Amino acid sequence: MKKTCRKFEISGRYRLIISHEIIAQEPPPRPLEVNLVQDMGFGAFTHGLVGGTISVDPSGVRSVTGDVILLNLGYTFSAAIFNLVAIPGTVITIMFGADVSLPGSNGGSMTLHIGQSDPVSPFVMNTMPPSATQLKVGGTLTVGNTAANPPGSYSGTFDITFIQN
Repeated sequence: MKKTCRKFEISGRYRLIISHEIIAQEPPPRPLEVNLVQDMGFGAFTHGLVGGTISVDPSGVRSVTGDVILLNLGYTFSAAIFNLVAIPGTVITIMFGADVSLPGSNGGSMTLHIGQSDPVSPFVMNTMPPSATQLKVGGTLTVGNTAANPPGSYSGTFDITFIQN
């Protein structure tokens, strides 16, 4: 409930009515809105007899272990980016799902592990709707040897749970 302050004249005299804002209950929480801006991608790479890992951190930087070699063939690599909209002061906690198996177009599968984010969980929303806070999520792909992971496209989905407090 909100009341206003008004001044008006009665019979040549001024009368001042003073009121104040009375709030009985805070506004109900606005549900968190999540929109995907950019998919996660690991770009082009090759590997040998050992395999290894390829990681993309939340800022989009790639790194490798084992005998994985990064290739610059025009395929994009990036962290996943989400736009989050909620009331300022809302605390957001992120829970990443289990590791995911990504099947290949020519057989084989690679394992994706999610777990790096910017901002780091938990965090407090500080933007006023409709402005969004960007959440960047990185991951690590486990690559097997050439027999286990033949050349091709590997794709799949991963789960993220957002807990709003």
